[in-house]
Amino acid sequence: QVQLIESGGGLVQAGGSLRLSCAASGRTFSSSGMGWFRQAPGKEREFVAAISWNGSTYYADSVKGRFTISRDNDKNMVYLQMNSLKPEDTAVYYCAGDYQGSSPFNPYNYWGQGTQVTVSS
Repeated sequence: QVQLIESGGGLVQAGGSLRLSCAASGRTFSSSGMGWFRQAPGKEREFVAAISWNGSTYYADSVKGRFTISRDNDKNMVYLQMNSLKPEDTAVYYCAGDYQGSSPFNPYNYWGQGTQVTVSS
């Protein structure tokens, strides 16, 4: 059974940092693209960042320059380093694995349960 388990969420003040982790199990994702999405209360889920199998990265304009996605294929892990956090970054953050085709904006085959990130002003 394939699982993606997020961790690292929490409460942080504006301007602070958090590092989210996504642990994958059940299969290797070393040849798959991985991504992070988020969903704020009352809003639709939105793309945050993605990393291809060969390390190419993609970011939403709202997080570019503040967030960094990375991966450790040996550990089957994906990370999201979030710096200079803003109250508008408050959301449930989801790890997603194995996007279809070559675009990180295509559907993903696997999803985690999410981790809450709350940024206070």
